[in-house]
Amino acid sequence: MGKTLAEKIIAAHSDQAEVSAGDLVTVDVTVVMANDITAPIAIESFNAVGVGEVYNPDNIMLVPSHFAPNKDIKSAEQTRTLATFAEAQALTHRFQVGRAGIEHVVLPERGLVLPGDLVIGGDSHTCTYGAVGAFATGMGSTDVAVGMATGKTWLRVPETMKFVYNGKRQPWVYGKDMILRTIGEITVDGALYRSMEFTGEGIADLPMSDRLTMTNMVIEAGGKCGFMPFDEVAQAYVDARATRPYTPYFADDDAEYCSVHEFDLSTMEPQVACPYSPDNVHPISQIKPEKVDQVFIGSCTNGRFEDLAIVADILQRTGREFHPDVRVMIIPGSQAVYLDALRQGWIELFTLAGGAVSVSTCGPCLGGHMGVLAGDEVCVSTSNRNFRGRMGHRDARVFLANPAIAAASAIMGRLAHPDEL
Repeated sequence: MGKTLAEKIIAAHSDQAEVSAGDLVTVDVTVVMANDITAPIAIESFNAVGVGEVYNPDNIMLVPSHFAPNKDIKSAEQTRTLATFAEAQALTHRFQVGRAGIEHVVLPERGLVLPGDLVIGGDSHTCTYGAVGAFATGMGSTDVAVGMATGKTWLRVPETMKFVYNGKRQPWVYGKDMILRTIGEITVDGALYRSMEFTGEGIADLPMSDRLTMTNMVIEAGGKCGFMPFDEVAQAYVDARATRPYTPYFADDDAEYCSVHEFDLSTMEPQVACPYSPDNVHPISQIKPEKVDQVFIGSCTNGRFEDLAIVADILQRTGREFHPDVRVMIIPGSQAVYLDALRQGWIELFTLAGGAVSVSTCGPCLGGHMGVLAGDEVCVSTSNRNFRGRMGHRDARVFLANPAIAAASAIMGRLAHPDEL
């Protein structure tokens, strides 16, 4: 029997010739990542281990993103802990406000996570890196500490689900809609501790930004990890950024999958996840328009250059401004994305349209800062979660959508389709 991507990469990082779903395996880790919330706990645990030095200063990535720029004194102490540890351990890659951004945007764009890598991260959306062909999964801070100390971790090899997307995408349908539709079908625990392989004609036509969006939300289905195929699109993206050699892996044609799910993109319209769950998904045509108080365009899900390009294109083509009663928060996913948008003239465009453009931060996504919601407020967000209290008050309602829907909603002052403009 052939092997899945998860089985192949895990085996390559173990001392076993091959592994199968359900096996418990000790593996060598390529990259260990943590952020300003999870790293301080990991550093405390690392110090308690008493090994003194990290296993490889080239491969430890500590990225301040969630409450950075520092929201308050506590967050300032957290980010200082990261900086002090990075300096003391002489970490090769240093990340600071103004020089980095959201970890799941920064690491792929800098070529720091690559095909065939095994990555553990102190953040649930570490699964994002599967878009470039890495086995990447989130772990708790103590597991991250052990990874920093030893360069090893243990895994139970996950079963794998296969998702096939047939046909051509329709106008205003993006990777965000494809993954929302998928989560809507299998539910938020439908892929619990499983690997998700994405394939089909619809994936082959998908740009890397959309692939990163889809693997980013694997965890919203309960997934352990997710994979896009390593094809010409992925290779072009990786080769332009890779900082070291890499080895891509490919699923065998006769690999064993615990289930296969197929979707027809030719009939799919933009999807919206309604409160209060990422699997409460409906086509936008079936949702009653809601008055909107805030629109958030950004996050590790849809804060890339291509996402901002969608918003800029809508504003430029329509000549419209954002609705005066709507707070529009536009947050590039990294400093590099911000600079690219600045060079395009989009920062001025967004600002003149009535948007508030921020330095890169996770901020509003987790209800941290830079856009916390009040009770009963409605937000259209390009982020990944809409549970009660996720973005602020527990009675606030968050609708998850793609950047085009978010931009149209910001202009109309209600949940809207771009065709309405």
